[in-house]
Amino acid sequence: MAADPYSILGVARGATEKEIKSAYRKLAKELHPDRNTGKPKAAEKFSEVTQAYDLLSDKDKRARFDRGEIDFDGNPAMPFGFGGGGGGPGGGFRGGQGGFRAQDFEGFGGGGAEGIDLGNIFEGLFGGGGPGGMGAGRGGGARRGPVPKGANVQYRLKVGFIDAATRAPQRITLSDGKTIDLKLPAGVETGTQMRLAGRGEPGPGGAGDAIVTIEIGGHPFYRRDGDHIRLDLPITLDEAVRGGKVRVPTVEGPVMLTVAPGSGSGRTLRLKEKGFTAKNGVRGDQLVTLQVEVPADDSDLAKRLEGWRDERNLRAKLGV
Repeated sequence: MAADPYSILGVARGATEKEIKSAYRKLAKELHPDRNTGKPKAAEKFSEVTQAYDLLSDKDKRARFDRGEIDFDGNPAMPFGFGGGGGGPGGGFRGGQGGFRAQDFEGFGGGGAEGIDLGNIFEGLFGGGGPGGMGAGRGGGARRGPVPKGANVQYRLKVGFIDAATRAPQRITLSDGKTIDLKLPAGVETGTQMRLAGRGEPGPGGAGDAIVTIEIGGHPFYRRDGDHIRLDLPITLDEAVRGGKVRVPTVEGPVMLTVAPGSGSGRTLRLKEKGFTAKNGVRGDQLVTLQVEVPADDSDLAKRLEGWRDERNLRAKLGV
């Protein structure tokens, strides 16, 4: 059964944007990998919930999904369809612009498709009196072009942010019902196209190709910056003053990061090779920007600071 983003988020089809966002935040918090270490199913569910939110938070995509024009992955619900000319039980060939049926040749030769030399018919259609000629006899003359292949088939594959960063294999179902696994290329980004030779529509000169266009989803707290990944990391006041090791999420799982004593908001630390892989195979970094969170209405903290004042003029460089 096709995935339903409304069911995944647990909201009604008529849900408002606020209701959808609220449902997503609740599920994302429950299923976040940092809270479900060693639970791969939770990670899969987290990715599924994020994909559902990406679809429903986009007004255009949501409307198209509701009309049945696209599926959960953003692909056309019926990209090319079946049936019609050349697609029925009696069909012989099918191309991107139409097809040939055995019924179309009734009355020729022996009175049915069995008596027809299809090779001669195609030579008449595409020119030539032999394998390489074009009505000029065996002595030469103009050469005909190659017999056309079937049409290419376009697909759009939605890839989760973490999957794109780690280049996790992606599964896609083609229009013929076959399922294949794709290996994401280095340098993958939204708009990257992958060509699957011979996976398109059949035709006289062979099957066309499948063209898969990649669309990378967003993430609740990661941001892509070229081949780097940026993250704003909240730390407590005592962690900023005393320093120490803090737990930091990455696309490959949590790691420990050392915060130097006296670190303030805005300081950026670097985690090597935790970003996206560039086209040359070199992997980017994760850039972690510290955000000191001062507790509000903490009477104990206020009491401890009584009589102490930081005498530095931190705004001197601003001219005030």
